[in-house]
Amino acid sequence: MNYQTITLEEEDGTAVLNLSRPDVMNALSTQMRAEILHAVRAAEGSARALVLTGAGRAFCSGQDLGDGANLDSMDLERVLRDEYEPMLMAIFDCTIPTIAAVNGAAAGAGANLALACDVVIATESAVFLQAFTRIGLIPDAGGTYWLPRQVGMARAMGAALFAEPVSARQAADWGMIWEAVPDEDFADHWRGRARHLARGPSLAYGHVKKAIRQSYQNGLAEQLTLEAKLQGEAGHSRDFKEGVMAFLEKRPADFRGR
Repeated sequence: MNYQTITLEEEDGTAVLNLSRPDVMNALSTQMRAEILHAVRAAEGSARALVLTGAGRAFCSGQDLGDGANLDSMDLERVLRDEYEPMLMAIFDCTIPTIAAVNGAAAGAGANLALACDVVIATESAVFLQAFTRIGLIPDAGGTYWLPRQVGMARAMGAALFAEPVSARQAADWGMIWEAVPDEDFADHWRGRARHLARGPSLAYGHVKKAIRQSYQNGLAEQLTLEAKLQGEAGHSRDFKEGVMAFLEKRPADFRGR
């Protein structure tokens, strides 16, 4: 695909998907959603880690309300079902680790696009905003799924009802994101985090994602059974043998993702 609204670059096993509509704070248009979906699937087939970040001063300002908008005929249910859901599920189901490097404001669907990733690293000047009730809507793009699981019912409800900005530092304190990083260190930091994941045991990472997510549906007995199954598979991997040998030989492990 010839991307018009994003860029996709790969280096040393890390794919970087850059939202590239800085003139509208990287608002999500129909075309951008299709391009993100395509790029995530392409990166999954070639890279060992995927980073989503934004061009300019914002990560993503959410739905592009000027994207052929006609308020009388806008079918939000269709847009969410046919355009957002495939994009978000591709990110959520991605078999390689995903990082949202939130370089600025993440609002509305843009905030929830970030939360779809495995790890969120934000610059300290970034803010997260569930802006939906400001225009008479409810949080969508997975917001009602991720927020309660990450910050609890009380904070999720307050963030949704009051639609007030949550600073990156506050989001980290709440458990909404992994970490907030000083602005001047941000680019080097998230790139270092991505390199770490890209050089790691990809098979184990995929099993980690599956086990942690399945824990919400499982009781303890079911979760212990799943852990045993996945650990058995990991224990037969080349990466496990390499990891043990590297530990015994006191050297860095050379993981290959198999």
